[in-house]
Amino acid sequence: MDKRALSAAFGAAVAAVLAVTASASATASAGNVLTTGSAGGTAVAAGDVLSASLASGSQAKITTTQGGSTGITCNSSAFTATVNSNPTAPGTATETVTAHTLSSCTTNISGATGVQSITVNNLPFAAAVSSGGSLTVSAGAAGPIQTTLKINTILGVTTCVYRAGSLTATPNNADNSLSFANQLFTKYSGPSTCPANGYFSAKYGPVRDTSQAGSPVVFVN
Repeated sequence: MDKRALSAAFGAAVAAVLAVTASASATASAGNVLTTGSAGGTAVAAGDVLSASLASGSQAKITTTQGGSTGITCNSSAFTATVNSNPTAPGTATETVTAHTLSSCTTNISGATGVQSITVNNLPFAAAVSSGGSLTVSAGAAGPIQTTLKINTILGVTTCVYRAGSLTATPNNADNSLSFANQLFTKYSGPSTCPANGYFSAKYGPVRDTSQAGSPVVFVN
């Protein structure tokens, strides 16, 4: 083999090694969709429980119009979800939402004197978290996403039931939060005094992996 052929063969071998090394490095640094400690940190294990309450200083709101000021305001709300799968990023992690509560609520809806209770029905729900930075909640086997509101009025308690096809939230790694904005619920049952629509907005955070020591915050990659 002459020097030029030997040089070409050596160059090809080096290129192949570099390509394999780069590929392995990319795989190693990709991480999983959900991690703790940092973006690209320790993978959240399947079966771990994630939870969050309202972000400090925020409230959960259900308004009668998109971005409006009339409706219901809750000072306490929280959710719990179990991780089902957490693949390598980019990808989509799946979760099961097992609990979602809203309490300490007030209302300024005309004719209403207070909020007796808000109950999230048909749990558990399914959830999917994508590397693109979005979370989608969809109905589970128990039925559609549904919320029952019991509102006190001067004539007694009014029950209003609302349903949503799906809900979308945005994760934020800056404060490990999850934000819902103007998610539409439409009235399924209830008297004419129940508003036709409800728009749900809330910011939860930080989201934590409560299955791990110290309940570390969760990042989406």
